[in-house]
Amino acid sequence: MLRTNNCGELNISNIGKVVTLTGWVQRSRDLGGMTFVDLRDRYGITQLVFNMETNAALCEEARKLGREFVVAAMGTVAERSNKNPKMSTGDIEIIVDKIDILNTSKTPPFTIEENTDGGDELRMKYRYLDIRRSVVRDNLMLRHRMAIETRNYMNNIGFIEVETPVLIKSTPEGARDFVVPSRMNEGQFYALPQSPQTFKQLLMVAGLDKYFQIVKCFRDEDLRADRQPEFTQIDCEMSFVTQEDILETFEGLTKHLFNAVKGVNISALPRISYADSMKYYGNDKPDIRFGMTFVELTDLVKGHEFKVFDDAEIVVGINTSGCAGYTRKQLDELTDFVKRPQIGAGGLVYLRYNEEGSLKSSVDKFYNEEELKKWVAAFEAKPGDLILILAGAANKTRKALSELRLEMGNRLGFRNPEIFAPLWVVDFPLLEWDEETQRYYAMHHPFTSPKPEDIALLDTNPGKVRANAYDLVINGVEIGGGSIRIHNKDLQKKMFTILGFTDEDAQAQFGFLMNAFEFGAPPHGGIAFGFDRMCSLFGGSESIRDYIAFPKNNSGRDVMIDSPSPIKQEQLDELKLRLKG
Repeated sequence: MLRTNNCGELNISNIGKVVTLTGWVQRSRDLGGMTFVDLRDRYGITQLVFNMETNAALCEEARKLGREFVVAAMGTVAERSNKNPKMSTGDIEIIVDKIDILNTSKTPPFTIEENTDGGDELRMKYRYLDIRRSVVRDNLMLRHRMAIETRNYMNNIGFIEVETPVLIKSTPEGARDFVVPSRMNEGQFYALPQSPQTFKQLLMVAGLDKYFQIVKCFRDEDLRADRQPEFTQIDCEMSFVTQEDILETFEGLTKHLFNAVKGVNISALPRISYADSMKYYGNDKPDIRFGMTFVELTDLVKGHEFKVFDDAEIVVGINTSGCAGYTRKQLDELTDFVKRPQIGAGGLVYLRYNEEGSLKSSVDKFYNEEELKKWVAAFEAKPGDLILILAGAANKTRKALSELRLEMGNRLGFRNPEIFAPLWVVDFPLLEWDEETQRYYAMHHPFTSPKPEDIALLDTNPGKVRANAYDLVINGVEIGGGSIRIHNKDLQKKMFTILGFTDEDAQAQFGFLMNAFEFGAPPHGGIAFGFDRMCSLFGGSESIRDYIAFPKNNSGRDVMIDSPSPIKQEQLDELKLRLKG
């Protein structure tokens, strides 16, 4: 090694030791008779000292060092007179005897410090420089630790990691596939996997009863902060298990990661049905760090000549504790919030339960005090509370109120990223009906098993069938999801029929799986966790890009290597492809 120590490990116990450090010049300070250089590597920063009186030539050489020069410095560890308690090496410095410039550097396009002056696009273009910053490096170290802890835990409970193919068959269900043309099979294409779903089921047929994989997956979909065209999953499958076995196993993994990585002890995870999640939170990934559960007033408020309520399919609200003192301006802001196009509510009704016990609402002309007291009772409100109410079509109104609830949670400081509230959402619908195409779609995927007690409904009322499925939700973010799988060929065939597959289509796309079911497929089920999402949650960020070494931007581009990019005509000719125009 060119170094004896790294830049983050020396301390007061090393005084007098002769060392060689290597790294990048973070900054230098010329104070006339003394020059100080901060040397940085992956482990930390150590101050180098050059003294004009003892070695003028060396001091002059140090003054020529530019930012991000790569150097090797040899010298003696000394106690630092002006100690820096914010640095792990803040008690010492290196009195340099010799310095070698291993490489020079152009001036970086942004400052490589915790609080940089570089914007997102610039830092992504020079991501290799951005990773030198401690905040980005720490994110990648967190990701590394979570991967190691996951592998250790899964290995200790008998799982084996198996790699599955990256070039697979395209299927029409779910998101759009990335497709790869085959040169050797003219006019035919591979797809990059959206998940290893069918392969992990085949591994169960093969008798590998506990499988996992930290695996790269691909989806050609519109992007946002928690999506990338390529992402990573902790993918898992088990044989001879019930839903309860899977929830218990991966609740254990979740608790282990929180304890090992964050030092947080998580108690037993609560469970809520999909139906109750929609009823009380307006979405299927509720943030339970705070209350404000929905209360329906539909039957209580109709018949008072207030057309908004009388014409509504549902009237529903939340109680924001202690907010009765909100000003008119603040209430107008909330009204504007729910009327934004992406929220879509027509307006907002409020009821103040003032500290002295009086009631004041935005609909006083339609409801007297006795009627408003019934609202207070329904919400179990106390003096000082503010009740916020929306009305309209059921699904749209619940969705809008869900957004309002989260907004109030943010405003009131209830969504602390250092507090974690995981839960299981269970009993999802198996199918969802699409009015435009007039057909059912699988809510999860076509291999999800129905609840055994609901199988008969597949012939009479498919929309009422519940799935043997479950999601892990933490702080309002879906972290993972899975299900017990169909392992019977006849039931799988019926599922394909309900989803609109002809026998020929089903055989062409999934015949390999149904054929495998004829050779003794065991009962099995599994789950997949969004590894990037989990890392960002543990790190307290809303964007998964912060925890990916080389992410894409919001347009799906890698601006560092300028990809995607055109390819040569010769390559297109080999693939027998022709571009339009």
